[in-house]
Amino acid sequence: MIKLSLFVLLAASCTAVPLLSEVEPFITNGELAEAGQFPYQAGLNVSFGNWSTWCGGTLISHYWIITAAHCMDGAESVTVYLGAINIHDETEVGQKRILVQKSGIIVHSNYTASTVVNDISLIRLPTFVTFTDRIRGANLPRRINGNYPTYESVRAFASGWGRDSDASETVSPVLRYVEMPVMPQALCRMYWSGAVTEKMICMSTTSGKSTCHGDSGGPLIYKQGNSSYLIGSTSFGTSMGCQVGFPAVFTRISSYLEWILNHLISHV
Repeated sequence: MIKLSLFVLLAASCTAVPLLSEVEPFITNGELAEAGQFPYQAGLNVSFGNWSTWCGGTLISHYWIITAAHCMDGAESVTVYLGAINIHDETEVGQKRILVQKSGIIVHSNYTASTVVNDISLIRLPTFVTFTDRIRGANLPRRINGNYPTYESVRAFASGWGRDSDASETVSPVLRYVEMPVMPQALCRMYWSGAVTEKMICMSTTSGKSTCHGDSGGPLIYKQGNSSYLIGSTSFGTSMGCQVGFPAVFTRISSYLEWILNHLISHV
């Protein structure tokens, strides 16, 4: 998650590199995930040549992952982790790692780093990924009575790897998650003083439970029965810290379905 000041967005160049240099992905005060609990979760080791960063993503099919534009803008390649709980354990049962070159990375052409607008990117895997009990795609949002739900006030899951408090300095090797309510859009806009648009969705972070400093590109999931719907992709939060109760902001996936599906169809 990009760290933004309370009232002013950080200025940045046309690439996301300056912003990513300040980002470390983690879930604060999260619960430890169990094997197969979040089979759609992807870990992304993103390479920019002489340095790299860690982000999250969401598997949506046998070939495609959704993540944040600020993670992938300017990237040379990315190693995708699927089916992982412990990203430091290469021998973990069910874990799969796939190297994706720059040609497989699609950043939204209208992404703007300074305002974090259109913060969405796609990754096309070079090989077909077989679904297992630990690797399975999430569903994209679906219309109800002709409209996409706002998901306001429903409980949703955010997950990712990394530090578990503002005081921590190292990325956690294990996957963590929080379950918190989606915040009403009007309330979120009051917090963010104009930075939040209708193409964004907010999560309440009471009790210090939140995504933070990244978890960038990772999933916000609404679970209904046995189905998991990807309703958001982690985008930004406040520079004041991740335990202060300030709402976390995600890219609203339903606002980009046409863009997503057009790319999926064009690469069949």
